[in-house]
Amino acid sequence: MKDEARRPRTWILPPAPYALALLAGWWLDRHLFAWPLDFGAATRAGGWALVAVGLALFGWTLWTFARHHTTVNPYAAASTLCTSGPFRFSRNPIYLGDWFLLGGISALMGTMWPLAFAPLIWLALRFGVIRHEEAHLEARFGDAYRLYRARVRRWI
Repeated sequence: MKDEARRPRTWILPPAPYALALLAGWWLDRHLFAWPLDFGAATRAGGWALVAVGLALFGWTLWTFARHHTTVNPYAAASTLCTSGPFRFSRNPIYLGDWFLLGGISALMGTMWPLAFAPLIWLALRFGVIRHEEAHLEARFGDAYRLYRARVRRWI
């Protein structure tokens, strides 16, 4: 059995880059200089809406994993290839939900700083997580995963 089929070789815990961006953004906004994100009441309402969408997507994905009896753990082997639920639209619905949460929490914090880290978050996820998860899924599920990957986009 190929090494990738045993488990993904994920380098970082996937929520970590988002959490670090929020913490660094908060610190920079409070201690270096403010970079406001404020369009009045619309910012707060939009922030809560983005948080709600992110949490709903996260919950839907967890429910889908539970229905398929597979793990959400990025360091453990997938027992089933999930292609239903949110996986019909995105190969990475939890990470997509995390993007909504990042935007929503940034709006609620009233600062652009966390969003400035978006390119670094994308790089960390793409090369530290997704690359390894995709190699694992391809090694584990072969043609079924390749067909799924050809049919469903990575993000949306």
